[in-house]
Amino acid sequence: QVQLVESGGGLVQAGGSLRLSCAASGRTSSVYTMGWFRQAPGKEREFVAAVRWRGGTTYYANSVKGRFTISRDNLQMNSLKPEDTAVYYCAADPSFHMTVMVAGAYDYWGQGTQVYVSS
Repeated sequence: QVQLVESGGGLVQAGGSLRLSCAASGRTSSVYTMGWFRQAPGKEREFVAAVRWRGGTTYYANSVKGRFTISRDNLQMNSLKPEDTAVYYCAADPSFHMTVMVAGAYDYWGQGTQVYVSS
């Protein structure tokens, strides 16, 4: 009912910037929260950032706070580090959850976009 497509990934040197986009279609009026997660090879999927669709409250993982900025449609990533290398996923939550940092709170996911930060 909600379709998400990420774009904007690629290769960038440490210290550089990328902007990831999340194009949403379908029953977007039901979305309460948009979130971004990332997963590196051999590691579990981890929370990056989230924004409440109404009200605009934002949440950030400590590892990206001050470097990344989330909006309803984009994730702006600045001062990138090699440890930011991962596949990044956009996600949508059609119902309210207090625990926005938990992947299980989201029902809809994009296909992912690869981000590689070189040293």
